[in-house]
Amino acid sequence: MSRAHWFFLLLGLLPLSAHATLITLEMRPNLPAAADYQPGAPDKPAILLLHGFLQTREFATVATLARGLADAGYSVLTPTLTLGIPGRKQSLACEAVHHTSLVDDIAEIDRWVKWLRGKGHRDIVLMGHSFGSLQLLAYLQNQPNPAVTGFVGISMVEAQIGGQPRAPLIERLTAQVAQHDRKLVTEPLSFCGKYPTTAEALLTYVRWDQPRLLAALHRLGDRSLLIMGGSDNRLERGWLQALQHLKTPLIVIDGGNHFMDGEHEFDVLEHTLAFLQSGIPSEPSHTQPK
Repeated sequence: MSRAHWFFLLLGLLPLSAHATLITLEMRPNLPAAADYQPGAPDKPAILLLHGFLQTREFATVATLARGLADAGYSVLTPTLTLGIPGRKQSLACEAVHHTSLVDDIAEIDRWVKWLRGKGHRDIVLMGHSFGSLQLLAYLQNQPNPAVTGFVGISMVEAQIGGQPRAPLIERLTAQVAQHDRKLVTEPLSFCGKYPTTAEALLTYVRWDQPRLLAALHRLGDRSLLIMGGSDNRLERGWLQALQHLKTPLIVIDGGNHFMDGEHEFDVLEHTLAFLQSGIPSEPSHTQPK
């Protein structure tokens, strides 16, 4: 299908929620989570599409991709991480007190993957935008469901901490955790200049630096695809160059920003569909590190 066809088609589409079924799932007692689910062709993989940092499934980048993938015949599940808030419907402010950790995020992702598996999907591809890519990649390092066969990361970033040295921060947080100190700390995280949370929760994120992401991507090999914007000003210096040294398939969209808005939404969709249609290897093609 041509790019022009996709452009006019997506302009005319109703929001995914107009066609999708609203799914609610208990993450733990009194903590329901919600997702939109659009069933597609049974011979195509199901896509779990995750939003970025503190956002929801209604975020424009995610919503547009979900509509395009569903129209191409794929089953699409777009959950909203609760971040500890029952049935969360709105993005969460940086200044709010954040009690959840990456461990909680991974547990919710696992519940949604199992839900898809329970619906009969034997082939599931995880797809995330920005920080959502990091969260999905962290899930994939923690005994993922065998039905998960592929990963697409869009505008992937490490856990950014405002340019401060990471090692002293990790040392300070680790010491506070060892002392069972539950006092709140306020540090930069992602686009938040001030992110109030516990040392224990923050530590689960800040340990995901660039080297850890690169190692995780190396293990996935060509079962993954990265799509990055050539004009993304939210990336740390040298990140694109580091990704280019991996054997992981990488697409850099000329002029694309962090949110891949405007015409670049259609570039992302085209490259994603090409990856899905090419047949994802069951195992990485390169040798794994011991």
